[in-house]
Amino acid sequence: MSSQVFDVSVTTRYIDDQSAPDRGSYVFTYSVTIKNTGQVGAQLIARHWIITDANNHIEEIRGLGVVGRQPLLKPGEEFEYTSGTALATPQGSMQGEFLCVTEKGEQFRVSIPEFVLSLPRTLH
Repeated sequence: MSSQVFDVSVTTRYIDDQSAPDRGSYVFTYSVTIKNTGQVGAQLIARHWIITDANNHIEEIRGLGVVGRQPLLKPGEEFEYTSGTALATPQGSMQGEFLCVTEKGEQFRVSIPEFVLSLPRTLH
């Protein structure tokens, strides 16, 4: 089974009013859109994230589903969710994978390529 069944895209945003740079806390949200581009329904079962800050501190997150859900997507359907993380540095990155299963019981993994978490550029 090819991991091409789900197409994943991510957008990120820095949350200024929840961050505290003077205490080394930079809060970001990431919105993930998962679209079933395959020919069979499939369900997202679990997630694995690797979060790395600019000091190369790595945090791994594993768990069932996303935001408390395990969405079942029929062909052509999509699911979007937003979650967040806090870094000790103004820049970092995330990457990961979803463990999924088709309606036929076949497991597959969807790789989520590395994406950047970074403060927006400011002009003075």
